Amino acid sequence: MNDSSFFRDRAILAPKNSIVEILNEYILNLIPGEEKIYLSYDSPCNDHSSVDVPDDVHTPEFLNTIVSSGIPNHRLRLKIGVPVMLMRNMDQTSGMCNGTRLIITKMGTYVVEGIIISGSHIGERVFIPRLSLTPSDKRLPFRFQRRQFPLSVSFAMTINKSQGQSLKHVGVYLPQPVFSHGQLYVALSRVTSPEGLKILITNEQDEKTDLAQNVVYKEVFRNIL
Repeated sequence: MNDSSFFRDRAILAPKNSIVEILNEYILNLIPGEEKIYLSYDSPCNDHSSVDVPDDVHTPEFLNTIVSSGIPNHRLRLKIGVPVMLMRNMDQTSGMCNGTRLIITKMGTYVVEGIIISGSHIGERVFIPRLSLTPSDKRLPFRFQRRQFPLSVSFAMTINKSQGQSLKHVGVYLPQPVFSHGQLYVALSRVTSPEGLKILITNEQDEKTDLAQNVVYKEVFRNIL
């Protein structure tokens, strides 16, 4: 935990956000040290902002329960030495882009300090403030704003988020089959050598197995030959 390079080349990959959150919570509980919990400030985006009318439907308590891709959760647990991932582009010139991984070094009230461990700015010390973020999920029938640190714990990450990264040690956890074409290939190709790859596959009874379904669109191959 005292070596920032330990997590630089390591990650656990899983197919879904729900699985990743369970893994990150489990590993975070194993990490020693004092933790700090940051809660977001959520508010509805009123189209008639000039009219001071209370929103009895989209209360802060309700907005706090929403989990959406692209924005951090309402409750963010952090500890010193824990790897996190940026969820927004902040300053591309200093390497603070969406998907950048960092190690937490200090936890303040209004700002978090970290060291970059991925990309072209490895080793640089940066500061992350709280940002006001609006989810881009079109399935939400209303708009709201969440003010929170744009971070997520990243002991584990989704296979989609790992695209473009090259790691020495990769653990692929598949408690259920991958669900999109090419996803299994992306997961296995993140590691630089076969010796650094470990795969854990479980079936519906939570028993270990050596079979995983690879999603392939056979229509692609019909006109090749």
